[in-house]
Amino acid sequence: MDSRCALCGGPPHPGAPLALCLTHLLEAHDWVAGEFGMTDLLPSPCVFCGSRLGVRYPSGWLCAVCEWRVGEVPPDDPAASRVDVVYYLRFRDRIKIGTTANPAQRFAALPHDEVLAFERGDRTLEQRRHAEFAHLRIPGTEWFETDESLLAHVASLRAPTPDPWSLLARWRSESAARA
Repeated sequence: MDSRCALCGGPPHPGAPLALCLTHLLEAHDWVAGEFGMTDLLPSPCVFCGSRLGVRYPSGWLCAVCEWRVGEVPPDDPAASRVDVVYYLRFRDRIKIGTTANPAQRFAALPHDEVLAFERGDRTLEQRRHAEFAHLRIPGTEWFETDESLLAHVASLRAPTPDPWSLLARWRSESAARA
């Protein structure tokens, strides 16, 4: 590393990854925080999804999970944030493909070991998935045998966000914001 600050010629801050003095490192930090936000704990849980993780910008806080702006009141109308999803539940060695707008309530009535994924969609998409994996379907049910094609589909749904619940929270927040 250079022995002088690249901007002012002063001594670089010890251990800094760039040849910058403390003043210029702090200026760079402030710029990054203003441009990209700083991840931190929210002052209080998100009123929309309950998360404590937030991103602080000079203009205010956003929930890091659902991107709800801190201080904004969620809609009174539950329909404003309704999101229909196709869900994938694992129970032992089988996977259920179903649809709901209220996963927590629906899952309370279903035996399952793990929520694998959510996919934004309604009965039409659910029926397409049932047809796509019909060769795995256990007759008379919405449960499917597990094989590589179904596991690959679930993995593709989980790739951008491994936690299905945080993805659902984001979709609900976006829906409410549009309403």
